[in-house]
Amino acid sequence: MRRALVLLDTDFDGARLRAACAAHGGRRLHYIALAPRPVDASHLPEEWRMQWPPCVPGLHRMVSRDGLLTLDVLIGEPEACLAQVAARIDEVLLAWVPAAVPLLARLLVDGARLQAVHLDEAQRAALQKNGFVFDESRLRAVFYARRGEHVAAVAPERRAIVIGAGVAGAAACERLAARGWKVTLVERHAQPASEASGNLAGIFMPQLSKDDNIATRLVRAAYLYSLRYWKDLGGIGAAFDGAQCGVLQLARDGAHAQVQRQIAASGLYPRQYARWLDAPEASAMLGAPAPDGAWWFEQGGWARPSSVCAAMLDACGALLTRRFSSSALRLERGDEEWLVRDADGGLIAAAPTVILAAGTGAVDFAQAADLPLDAVRGQVTHLAAGSLPSLPFVACREAYMTPAHEGVVCVGATYDAEADATVRAASQHENIRKIADILDIPVFDAPLAGRTGFRCVAPDRLPLAGALPDPGVPGRCERLRDVPRWPGLFGLLGYASRGLIWAPLAAELLACQLEGEPLPLERQLAEALDPARFLLRERRRAS
Repeated sequence: MRRALVLLDTDFDGARLRAACAAHGGRRLHYIALAPRPVDASHLPEEWRMQWPPCVPGLHRMVSRDGLLTLDVLIGEPEACLAQVAARIDEVLLAWVPAAVPLLARLLVDGARLQAVHLDEAQRAALQKNGFVFDESRLRAVFYARRGEHVAAVAPERRAIVIGAGVAGAAACERLAARGWKVTLVERHAQPASEASGNLAGIFMPQLSKDDNIATRLVRAAYLYSLRYWKDLGGIGAAFDGAQCGVLQLARDGAHAQVQRQIAASGLYPRQYARWLDAPEASAMLGAPAPDGAWWFEQGGWARPSSVCAAMLDACGALLTRRFSSSALRLERGDEEWLVRDADGGLIAAAPTVILAAGTGAVDFAQAADLPLDAVRGQVTHLAAGSLPSLPFVACREAYMTPAHEGVVCVGATYDAEADATVRAASQHENIRKIADILDIPVFDAPLAGRTGFRCVAPDRLPLAGALPDPGVPGRCERLRDVPRWPGLFGLLGYASRGLIWAPLAAELLACQLEGEPLPLERQLAEALDPARFLLRERRRAS
């Protein structure tokens, strides 16, 4: 597959986007645009209007129907956004000159072209000082990298093994197959989504915070990316079971509500993304007292993870080979590829690239044994529709409750330290008590029914997505790039309670890393997911 041409527009303009598409007709384009002010998407073609994100800070990735154009829009202060771009740029459409020109230069491939809207002599001189050579127009230039810089990446052999057929592994298969990779999926069970991804329903919704911290930004990126991704997959409720029915998240108490009102007053979140409801409106929607108010997430909802897995795996077509009922117990590194072996030493599969997506099962492999991953028990209760007040949306506080689907309402989920996989009466009582408190109804008894799964959780509750560290190689580490890595070994792990939305974005991130494509996240956020972050902290403390 020919590499896409990567363009950077420093001030998004629909006319420049159309001109770029016309100038490079038929070639794959990756158009990265900074958007320092709200964009009026009404003037854009319908396929972009339908995908256009709410005006919230961050990087928003959209893809054309034919797959020939990827559009990344970065909303926020332009200099700060430019510093967070993680890409190799072929062409720059320069509407303004950054204060730190080297920041721009470090993104460019050797021979990159620049087209400026306007330049004064000082700006032109700053660009020339950093490797730009202008033609007679004095608005067009070619960038020449300093010797030894910007070495081209070697294209990988597009064969991979994915271990684990939950949402993490299925998304990895789909994102790689979409790029022409041949993928072998290894799973110890006879069917996909047989462990944590086997719940009848998972909910998806944003996370908000007063300081818009890294975790909040990551959840926002994953949530919005997943909404667009699921549309491309065929749609919620069409390609897989679920509904974008909205989520009502109640404030925990008065103090919590006060913080939420401050967040609402900040103006950071548009109504279509998150709307604060004071007590009267929240109570009317819930049909029960909600004295502290609630957030309404109109784009949120629920989905059945197993059907999402099936849709992602079906999308892979003939590029996917399934090795189910195969317990991968050992990884060996050959001359050029990894060998995956079973308990008897038999070869299950071999490929240059292996992706561990088996939750806490990943630490059973020697190469990943030092990853700080914990299994946290969660029990979901299945209640018969009609056993409690019916709601057309998801309601949550300390527990969540889904709308009835096929006669079942899902309520959960507990957070337990125990490793007991059985469905327990005590956990069911806890779930019923919490949802009864939300609905302001008496606690009731119900037949013991539900499911127990184990979340894979990292210490910072963020996923691990990327190349796995090799702690056996000694050395001082100051930055993530200093941390030694296993060649060709990657992880998609630690999705905790948000596997539905982490899976598509983390898989896209890893696929972009493997292919040398622009990352779908700001640089800082991608680094926050690096599996080597824990080893880096450990070695910094030791030095």
